[in-house]
Amino acid sequence: MKHFFIRYFPLLLLAIAWELIARLELVSTSALPPLSDVIVAGVDMIKDGELVSNGAASMYRAGVGLALAILIGGILGIAMAWWKPVNVLLVPLVEIFYPLPKSALIPVTVIWLGFGDGSKILLIFLGCMLPVTIGAFNGARSSEQVLVWSARSMGASRLRMLWDVVLPSAMPELLNGIRTALALSFILLVSSELIVAQKGFGYLIGSLGANGTYDAMYAVVLTVAFLGFAADRLYLNITKRTLAWRD
Repeated sequence: MKHFFIRYFPLLLLAIAWELIARLELVSTSALPPLSDVIVAGVDMIKDGELVSNGAASMYRAGVGLALAILIGGILGIAMAWWKPVNVLLVPLVEIFYPLPKSALIPVTVIWLGFGDGSKILLIFLGCMLPVTIGAFNGARSSEQVLVWSARSMGASRLRMLWDVVLPSAMPELLNGIRTALALSFILLVSSELIVAQKGFGYLIGSLGANGTYDAMYAVVLTVAFLGFAADRLYLNITKRTLAWRD
């Protein structure tokens, strides 16, 4: 508990500063409502189901897009490192599309799949797949050649070497890529919903802000921030357990 308090004490100071700045009207309350009012507005939105229903839609989009990115990106990254023809074919595409601002794909996905869930899922998939692919590629390329040669000399098949040697070696870099993709999924989700959505966290933020309901708008923003933080902490615990064998 002491460690937890010390670690998150700055957040407590930030919350106190927020409340005092708003109550003392150092900043206009229309621009920065008191934190207590924001919390009340968030509780009211939970009670009437508005926050829950929109949150469920957003989490579905983010979850499906991220899961597809992890599955396909991981396979492509390892294939790029393991088979030269795949490397020659895909590396130029990855190098071209990696620096591209992923939000620039929002109009493209809308043209292809419309304003429903499909365009958001596709955007999150395309944006999150690249860091996963690069992480899997770098991890697989860093496999110790001594282990590969040892497995080959013992008669292990190519598929067996891939499973027993390359994949465990690639796991740390792959997990780092997935963590980057996890954060990116929240960014792409809210960005796309702000522009083209009729439901979700981004839609709520945009509509509440346009109506001047700033306390509720901040409540949604804090909800997204908390969910992103909780997802990252949970993922770090999963990563620690997954890599426990390395210790």
